[in-house]
Amino acid sequence: MRRKTLLTSYAAALAIVFGFVTMASLLRAGSKNAPSRFNNESGEDGAVPYAGVIFDGAGNLYGATTSDGAYGGGTIFQLVPKNDTWTENILYSFCRVHGCPDGVGPSSALIFDGSGNLYGTSPIGGPHNAGAVFRLAPKNGTWTETLLHGFDRKDGDGPVGSVIFDAAGNLYGTTIQGGAYGKQCGGAGCGTVFELTPGGRTSNFWTETVLHNFNNNGKDGYWPQAGLVFDASGNLYGTTYYGGDGSCNDGRGIGCGAVFELTPGANGAWTETILHSFNRKDGYNPAASLVFDAVGNLYGVTQHGGALGKGTVFQLSRSAGGTWTETLLHSFQNDGKDGNFPKGSLIFDMDGNLYGTTLEGPGDTCHGFLCGGTVFQLVHSTDGRWKEKVLHGFSGPDGLDPVAGPIFGADGALYSTTAYGGNLKLCSAEGCGTVFRLARGTNGHWAETVLHKFSFD
Repeated sequence: MRRKTLLTSYAAALAIVFGFVTMASLLRAGSKNAPSRFNNESGEDGAVPYAGVIFDGAGNLYGATTSDGAYGGGTIFQLVPKNDTWTENILYSFCRVHGCPDGVGPSSALIFDGSGNLYGTSPIGGPHNAGAVFRLAPKNGTWTETLLHGFDRKDGDGPVGSVIFDAAGNLYGTTIQGGAYGKQCGGAGCGTVFELTPGGRTSNFWTETVLHNFNNNGKDGYWPQAGLVFDASGNLYGTTYYGGDGSCNDGRGIGCGAVFELTPGANGAWTETILHSFNRKDGYNPAASLVFDAVGNLYGVTQHGGALGKGTVFQLSRSAGGTWTETLLHSFQNDGKDGNFPKGSLIFDMDGNLYGTTLEGPGDTCHGFLCGGTVFQLVHSTDGRWKEKVLHGFSGPDGLDPVAGPIFGADGALYSTTAYGGNLKLCSAEGCGTVFRLARGTNGHWAETVLHKFSFD
């Protein structure tokens, strides 16, 4: 059965991402025949593209799969367009055995630096089996992977979200567990915000600094599983899946999730401020990165909760006094006609409309669930209201579970991935995932094209 409630816990999340293999078994599985090289020499396709895609300057797409590939631990892939077809190249394959030095199962979107190198995270594996940050550098048609940092649980565990650069070339990100408060949050730690600074003995030496340890003290958030975003003043903003002081009425007192800000100080310390704690009615479990509009308002999604319990789109606006006020822009319906359970990050178009994805919808039953998810648009009207429109509903062969949010291409079309779907004869009859394009027609209709169906089995 396909797993629909994604990232409800870290162990469950990794079981989902890695084909129902438990976290413990994955980390403890040893192999005397582990490969000494991890670049893909056999050309085997990956599966389950949990992350979204990005473009390079030439119009090629890049992304990651969380599993399979030549060594079973996921891949980094490239899609090259030519004559209305897209050719896939596997740039790198990760292994899936105990002690994989480069990490296992990349599940976040990649980013480029100014030299054309790719950067990403893997939530497990690495030298301490607690995840890693890596770089892929192109040279003469091949890509070389370098491990920038391997987490050891004390400095974080499980970098699920993407990393971002500051203007000086430092990397910032989150880990969903680990940190200084390792006995809290189920005994696995509450998560961290970290910085990686290049330089030192060699160009491959990066120094990690933990900027914040989440501590589940009843007000702080915990389990940050999305990437971060900077404002113009250099402050960091993010979300935590649990924590905050909002009541979720679940008897556990773990909190519904929070939006936080980290402000740098003159002494190098960063101060955390909780901007908003969710309370079920306004949503809970924010699982995606935030996005700013042109005037400094923050936008995001909660995977659950809201008026009808199936997730929300929210806005946070800063007042003159420095506090933030939340406004619910949309609550998704119980019947799934407009989608259920938004998961991916939002994006704006030039007109100020928002676009995102949901894991279920648009309402008909298929594969044992309300169909395979949606891409939706929220249109901002002159009266301040937001009206939702489903641009596409997935049904299986064209994809299932669009976990990642979309991006715009230079052609004005939307591009992203579905974690499952495509060829439904593969990957336990759920499909191995797709890369898709949604193009706007002259009559307001959006037409989907599947650019690639992953085919590992």
